[in-house]
Amino acid sequence: MNKKFYITAAIPYVNAKPHIGHALEFVQTDVISRYHKLLGEDVLSLSGGDENALKNVQAAETAGIPIQEFVDKNTELFHDLAQKLNAKFDVWQKGSDLKTHFPSSQKLWKLCEKDIYKKKYKGLYCVGCETFYERDELNENGECFEHPGKKLDEVEEENYFFKLSSYQDQLIQLIESNELDIVPETRKNEILAFLKGGLQDISISRSNERAKSWGVPVPGDSTQRIYVWFDALNIYQSGIGFGWDDAKYNKWWPADLHVIGKGIIRFHAVYWPAFLLSAGLKLPKQIFVHGYYTVNGQKMSKTLGNVYDPIPLLKKYGADPLRYYCLAKASPFTDGDFSEEKFIEAYNSDLANGLGNLISRVAKLWETSKVEFKIDPGGYELRQEVAESLKYFRFDSALHALTSRCKDIDSKIEEKKPWKLRSEELRHELQSWTEEILKIGTDLKPFLPETAEKILIQFKGPRIKSGAPLFPRIK
Repeated sequence: MNKKFYITAAIPYVNAKPHIGHALEFVQTDVISRYHKLLGEDVLSLSGGDENALKNVQAAETAGIPIQEFVDKNTELFHDLAQKLNAKFDVWQKGSDLKTHFPSSQKLWKLCEKDIYKKKYKGLYCVGCETFYERDELNENGECFEHPGKKLDEVEEENYFFKLSSYQDQLIQLIESNELDIVPETRKNEILAFLKGGLQDISISRSNERAKSWGVPVPGDSTQRIYVWFDALNIYQSGIGFGWDDAKYNKWWPADLHVIGKGIIRFHAVYWPAFLLSAGLKLPKQIFVHGYYTVNGQKMSKTLGNVYDPIPLLKKYGADPLRYYCLAKASPFTDGDFSEEKFIEAYNSDLANGLGNLISRVAKLWETSKVEFKIDPGGYELRQEVAESLKYFRFDSALHALTSRCKDIDSKIEEKKPWKLRSEELRHELQSWTEEILKIGTDLKPFLPETAEKILIQFKGPRIKSGAPLFPRIK
């Protein structure tokens, strides 16, 4: 039996359309998924819609649309983005699914009941983060660092609380020992500092009045709804059978990797493992935390009007050029910047003038030389350096190595001057360059799957012909 690998992208809020940051995470998740498939593993990837958030309720009210209709429509926009990016998810789980997700989240609640109690509470609530904050966790203006410029709601009500404080020492031990592995190290240290600062118990329900009776009902208390993070994090389990298909759940859980943005690390590295420990369930093995995209050097903001929609770009240029930019043009562990100008620059320099030009050049040499050679395009595996980069999520390093290899082959062509070579010498050089191209095509499979397939088909021989440019230059 093949080794299993279960990977998840974060479950996006669906209160608004997806943006370029969601494209980044979907692509990263897909690359890792494809890499593990190439290793021969049995892979399942999951994402979906975080549909039970208070911000979804408020956005639906503003739009004047029934909540279910609103979340159905917006969740589909995220699913559509993933498909247009050629990011394949085996499971797309909706938080509003009454048949699978609701009973699953209620089962998790019941398993945690020994750590749940009810009390009256007053605190500052950020609707954007869907969480309460202490005053010392806010900026100098009393605002959340993730959503500056937005006033927090002062909320007073009776809620159910989870004994998060009981799991402080256990979580520290799990993270320090890498049993719960957080990548990169800077994010691991960030979470350890948070844990060592002391944990407080957290509210895990909302009143029907504040939730507008939307979301998963608290078992045994029809006046309360389960807090969105308790419910949304459980999508990682509900999508693979927890509470409704034991065989499926037991096959896939625990998650081998959660892919998340830096803004939700506390929920994934503190709250989520604490809930699972309380429930007596297995913990995810690893959490990969990526940075954010700024747009033209500024944080994306509806107020500034710079929230970038990637769909028009995808319709115009296809998936692989945007996948390339997301993967190659920033460190996966820090913030990157996106602009159409930078995208076009990278497209023309690396794809049109680089890889695409090399493919056209060598194919034309085969065609005009009338030399035949049978090369097996299926006889290659990912090179070790590419596999190592993928193992540690260094997508940028892997693609930089591949673009450098393209330049090396171009330099060899200039040096050898194939137009001056005799037939047998030309055959030898063409074979050498083509074998390198086939290796590049193989190495590109996780990153640019459509491009990889075109290259491997074009160079399979025995007669290699030139064709339309892989990446027509953008003027």
